[in-house]
Parts: sequence; structure tokens; C-alpha cells
Amino acid sequence: MSSPTGSSDQSAVTVLGLGPMGRALAGAFLDAGLRTTVWNRTPGRDGELVARGATSARTAEEAVAASGLTVVCVVNYDAADAVLRRPAVADALKGRTVVNLTADTPNRARDAAAWAAEHGIDYLDGAIMTPTTTIGTPDAVFLYSGPEALHRAHRPVLDALGGTHTHLGTEISRAAAYDIALLDIFWTAMAGYAHALAVARAEGVTARELAPFARGIATILPPLFERGAEDIDNGRYADGINPITSAVSTMSHIVHTSEEHGIDASLMRAAEGLARRAIARGDGTDGFLRVVDVMSPH
Repeated sequence: MSSPTGSSDQSAVTVLGLGPMGRALAGAFLDAGLRTTVWNRTPGRDGELVARGATSARTAEEAVAASGLTVVCVVNYDAADAVLRRPAVADALKGRTVVNLTADTPNRARDAAAWAAEHGIDYLDGAIMTPTTTIGTPDAVFLYSGPEALHRAHRPVLDALGGTHTHLGTEISRAAAYDIALLDIFWTAMAGYAHALAVARAEGVTARELAPFARGIATILPPLFERGAEDIDNGRYADGINPITSAVSTMSHIVHTSEEHGIDASLMRAAEGLARRAIARGDGTDGFLRVVDVMSPH
């Protein structure tokens, strides 16, 4: 295997996967003046990139052989494995580096790293935490895990993607763990917002009318996240301002209003159920984050 501390070609990069995010990544590399080779399983997505100077590879093995660094961004690890684990591609990658920015689970990241090590491929796992429009701008956020020296060696190329690049540690699954946890926040919040819009609409309130007040609710959350993080890590759950017994009453109002209008209340019923289980355990005077213990198996 090549040494992660050794020199690497900082002028070339390959991008496998040309969905919206893959095209954004390749475009940022091109804007930075890097020799960029691209490949996608479905032909026809590289036209604009080729017009901007990218090289279109005929095969995945040709693509990875063109650069010392290959960045992969496809829909999931099934798709990534279907490309990378083909014998010809694996052979072409030997002694080269893969940075996998495909989203999937921590276990899949560990499995991919073990496979790469068996085939003499340097491997970094990563996650992109911002949308395509941020790529190449200061607002982009990238997370990585794996060998620190490997990350350091390829930072000059990765920096072309803009934004912040955080190495989270050598445990290969750490970036995926952050990704899963952060997306959990995002999609749970979006589901809650969608439910709120349905309830508001049923009561004659438009989404536009609700929006400025919804933003106000959103501003309450960051300080709660900070305080909650400290409390959870220190095993403190007391909340004299808003104990679970008070919160569960509000939740029940949401459930009743929803169901009066025939709106699916399963999201709030789930949250209410967790809160009631915490109360049944004798934790009714604690803050809502006590439900972390209710959800956990130990």
C-alpha cells in the first residue's frame, strides 16, 4: 500500500458518480484548475463538465487510473461497492487513495475500509453536510475519518471543494456516525415542520403566515442543543423550567388537534409515548432529553 505520508499528485483528481452532488464536486475541482477525470454508470451526465475541461473516462478502471485520488459520491454503498469492488477497478486502485463521500451507515464504512485495506487501497471515509449549492463556497461542510496523515496529504486537493474540512479521528466510521446523527436531526425536524403545516392549514393558517413564527421557534433550538449536550454528557437531566410532565401535556394537545382534523398524528404520538415512558420510570421532573435513556437499550 502507498504511504499516506508520501507525496501525492496535487494536480489531478477523479470523481466517480455524477448525480447533482457529484457534478458539483467535479465542477469545484475544475474551477480550482485541477485535471479532473469523471465517470458515471449512466452515460450522458458529463457533457457540461467535459465542456468545462473535464476528461470523460470510458470505464471506471480508466477513470481511477487517471489520478492518485478518487472521490466517490453515489447514492449509497451498494452503488459504490458495485463500482469499486469490480476486480478491474480494484486492481487499478491499488496504491491509490479513495475518499468516499457517499452517505451510508457506520457499519458500511467499516466494511469498505476493511475491503480497501485487503486490496492495498488507501481509504478515507467522509460525509457532506451541506447541499450542492454550497460546494466550492465558504458554506460547504465536509467531515472525514480515517488515517490522519492520509487526510493531511490530500487536503490541498480537497480544499478546492471550499468550506470547512474536519478530520474527526482515525476511527473510520466516525464521519458516518456524525452524518447519521445530524441527518436524524434534519429529517425529524422537517417531518415535524411538515406536520405543523398540515395542522396549521387545517385551522386556516397558511404556510406563509406561519413561516416567520416558525423561524422564531428554530432560533430557540441552538441554545437548547448546547445546554442539552452538556447535560447529557454529564448525566444531568433536571429541568425546572420545562419538565417532561409539562411537555407531555402540550404534546397531547397537538395529538388531539391533529386527529380532530383527521391528520396523521403518529409523529407526535411517538414523542408523547417516549415522554410518558420517562414519566412512568419516575423521571417526570427531568427535562425532555431524559427520553435518550428511554430510547437506548442500556
